Amino acid sequence: MSAEVIHHIEEALDEDEKKMLLFLCRDVAADVSPLNVRDLLDNLSERGKLSAMGLAELLYRVRRFDLLKRILKMDKMTVEAHLLRHPHLISDYRVLMTEIGEDLDKSDMSSLIFLMRDYMGRGKTVKDKSFLDLVMELEKLNLVAPDQLDLLEKCLKNIHRIDLKTKIQKYKQAAQGAETGYTNAFQASFLNLSLKDPSYSLRLQNGRNKERRLTVKQLDSHREPVKTSIQESGAFLPWHIPEERYRMQSKPLGICLIIDCIGNDTEILRDTFASLGYDVQCFSYLTMNDIICILRKVAHMPQHQDYDSFVCVLVSRGSSQSVFGVDQTHPGFPLDQIKRMFMGDRCPSLLGKPKLFFIQNYVESESHPEECSLLEVDGPAVSSTDSKARQPGFCTVHREADFFWSLCKADAALLKRPSTSLSLYLQRLSQKLRQERRRPLLELHIELNGSVYDWNSRVSDKERYHVWLQHTLRKKLILSYT
Repeated sequence: MSAEVIHHIEEALDEDEKKMLLFLCRDVAADVSPLNVRDLLDNLSERGKLSAMGLAELLYRVRRFDLLKRILKMDKMTVEAHLLRHPHLISDYRVLMTEIGEDLDKSDMSSLIFLMRDYMGRGKTVKDKSFLDLVMELEKLNLVAPDQLDLLEKCLKNIHRIDLKTKIQKYKQAAQGAETGYTNAFQASFLNLSLKDPSYSLRLQNGRNKERRLTVKQLDSHREPVKTSIQESGAFLPWHIPEERYRMQSKPLGICLIIDCIGNDTEILRDTFASLGYDVQCFSYLTMNDIICILRKVAHMPQHQDYDSFVCVLVSRGSSQSVFGVDQTHPGFPLDQIKRMFMGDRCPSLLGKPKLFFIQNYVESESHPEECSLLEVDGPAVSSTDSKARQPGFCTVHREADFFWSLCKADAALLKRPSTSLSLYLQRLSQKLRQERRRPLLELHIELNGSVYDWNSRVSDKERYHVWLQHTLRKKLILSYT
């Protein structure tokens, strides 16, 4: 999509239409935090997620049929015909919420906000909020979701909007009766985890890709359907996906391995993950060989079999694709090999469980040329028979599934400045995890990205932090027992 087209569309939309468009795309752009419509459309276009028909769908949803005709040379009927035959960019849930919002007047909203005080608290409800603002607040509190609309339905009944309550009931009935035949980009995202790509670009391949990498058999006996198709002429097309949460009930939740070769952030990291319920194991000032040995040892720990997740935090100097340790051995240990140690075939006790990596890498500006890889150190692959034997209720899960890989790079010159010796990225991460543990990790990371972006806008190039998120999570992940 050309920059000129995006510019003209943003210029033509009013503020309410822009807010609606940003709301509609919250699932599609779940791994970014767009500041405005232009940034949103540009980001989606750059990642190949915004075709001409995708943009037409967005304009159709905000009812700007004039822009459809003037800019995209399409009419309303053409878009409707396309939507009836092809998968869609926007979920039924988002469409439903916008339609409800358009049908509520000021009196309805006043009553609705008042009723929500019992659930959100007095401080969370603001009189001049729009319905979409209210929905986003409810989503943050896990009170409203695509498969969690009972509260909203109840409140609409209490304000005598039976027509809108009926609309929700039809949506729920369609979701329950539909067949599982479609997965949208947010729920079934499978990000490319190959860290050999020096650009570390965030690439998403959704479930419709012919080269689908993730095959999941019955993971649990109970799956909750979530509607993700769009609404057309009052009827929903039969496409939905199962939304699940990772089990996070073991005590401890898992092992948290912290390797801090800089020595500034160990204390705050230990306190944060201990408060979340992890068995924290800290190591400081390791050489590269020590890092490899510790990672290999932890990857083979039998305790993983009894725990629900694993966390690794690594802080070190390095290059764009590797870490050095205190000895700064070049070319360093490749980041992709760290990930490989914990893949399903190498670490079957963590198969199907979330594996979280938070890496702060201080990049040396004059690092030596990097080799493509080092000698494999994580031992032979485990046979599929062994993997099955150690997984009750065996399921077929891709070996690269269930990774959450957050990598922050910063200039090593920051370490020479006493005022910036602590990692801004790790400080903000710790703050988010401690204060908002009941929210999905992906949401917290999106806000973390925004916080880092704000910092970068105020400082010099040498003081900036650059965060990349890559994940293959298949379910919602909340770092909490509840």
